[in-house]
Amino acid sequence: MLIGLSIFMISLCQPYSPGRGVTSYEDNMESIKKLHIKKANSGICTGTEWISPAGSKVIESISPVDGRIIAKIQAGGAPEYKRIITQAQKAFPLWRKIPAPERGEIVRQIGEALRKDKENLGRMICLEMGKSLQEGYGEVQEMIDVCDFAVGQSRMLYGATMPSERPSHRLYDQYHPLGVVGIITAFNFPAAVWAWNAMLSTVCGNVLVWKPSSQVGLTAIAIQHIIARVLKKNKLPEGIFSLICGSGKDIGDLMLADTRLPLISFTGSVRTGRHAAQIIAGRLGKSLLELGGNNSIIISPEADLAIAIPAVVFGAVGTAGQRCTTTRRLIIHESIYDKVRDGLTKAYKSLRIGSPLNQDNHMGPLVNQDAVANYLAAVETIKDQGGEILCGGHALQGEGFESGCYVAPTLVEVKSDIPIIKEETFAPILYLIRYSGDINQAIEINNSAHEGLSSAIFSNNLREAETFLSPWGSDCGIANVNIGTSGAEIGGAFGGEKDTGGGRESGSDAWKAYMRRQTVTINYGHELPLAQGINFTI
Repeated sequence: MLIGLSIFMISLCQPYSPGRGVTSYEDNMESIKKLHIKKANSGICTGTEWISPAGSKVIESISPVDGRIIAKIQAGGAPEYKRIITQAQKAFPLWRKIPAPERGEIVRQIGEALRKDKENLGRMICLEMGKSLQEGYGEVQEMIDVCDFAVGQSRMLYGATMPSERPSHRLYDQYHPLGVVGIITAFNFPAAVWAWNAMLSTVCGNVLVWKPSSQVGLTAIAIQHIIARVLKKNKLPEGIFSLICGSGKDIGDLMLADTRLPLISFTGSVRTGRHAAQIIAGRLGKSLLELGGNNSIIISPEADLAIAIPAVVFGAVGTAGQRCTTTRRLIIHESIYDKVRDGLTKAYKSLRIGSPLNQDNHMGPLVNQDAVANYLAAVETIKDQGGEILCGGHALQGEGFESGCYVAPTLVEVKSDIPIIKEETFAPILYLIRYSGDINQAIEINNSAHEGLSSAIFSNNLREAETFLSPWGSDCGIANVNIGTSGAEIGGAFGGEKDTGGGRESGSDAWKAYMRRQTVTINYGHELPLAQGINFTI
């Protein structure tokens, strides 16, 4: 999720101003229409065929930008799910026989189609989820980049050849597709996380069933329309890319328990991730879990604060604190603590909060009013546990904030042992923690979180940086030096340890998660020597 920091180079303005030039829902309707979004939309598709559900369950997509209903989605249930899975099962034997580079060509065409609709889809993400327009465009660009990556990967599904201990034998491993892969995604990255999974899984030879978050179903429907054009152009069968919108209870649990889905990629909270993992493990299925992240940045006495402060602000308030890689804890050496605290306080009071469709604003809304309620509850808990609110700590009201989804980004001074900092509040709350010892004390605080997704250190001291990266350093899946916790490039595997779930997506060798591994031994000799020197004669 590599988004530039330019929008967060802070300039002074009226605190918490909703800004000017806010673009309304009506102004963006033309973009939505170009994505084939109507007032009422089927949320079930086998690839190119849209299914009208038998039930009457409807999801209203409400924009956190202004509180208006964007459009409605006809949700699926058990009958539609059965139809989706049946079609996917029929498609898999055909799709896996297509050579991987040819599958890569389909992904290349999907990337080209996304390029053409980048602006429209970026606006859709912004309007439905609430992240800034710049971040919406960035998310679509990430989809495009993942397509490009997957095209290359389609020619590099490598196995390794090992020397055999037996004469006239060849030993190697190879990888085959799994089958029908289920993808369950969260609201905060309604497009990119699906693309991480879908594009790599597709070139590996799998077919897909996607259940998006009900908060952002329109974005998924818009993407499915884009995919459908590529499928039609290439006369591909139904069932390769499938979509079914519905609740976790109606659709999600069906997927988790379904033995016809050998792999479920699940993105969500730790709580729901535990629920998913238990059901999948109960049927001995495979799970790829991307769960919470209570991420921290260490600022040592030898940090370059000119780059550290903007990175901290972006990491803490980008996407309104609703990233799994959001910076939630700032671990600052006592020798520079006051300087960092004062610099952040000044920066926070300069942030422009308002419609994410206005690119002058630094932060938009939370996804819905429930998220605001969770934020306010966390603020009260912070106060009860002795934390000191330096700025923020309240919801925003008045002109420009009518949706009830806007909050003030919040800085809090805390001690490292208060319970609230062990919890991930999906909101722009940043905890400032003082440390007085060497880098090992800061690393201990970093590692005290239950989650282990992203971490960072700002230091120009080589020994500190290398200690942070050592086996006794950060215990997170992502460890950065002199950059923040947000902004992972697609070329690296994305994921974390502990309560984050252990899954890896996107780059490096993450493609292997979508395949079954097979060890092969070939005897091309005229004798039958056994391994380990065993002698067996008859």
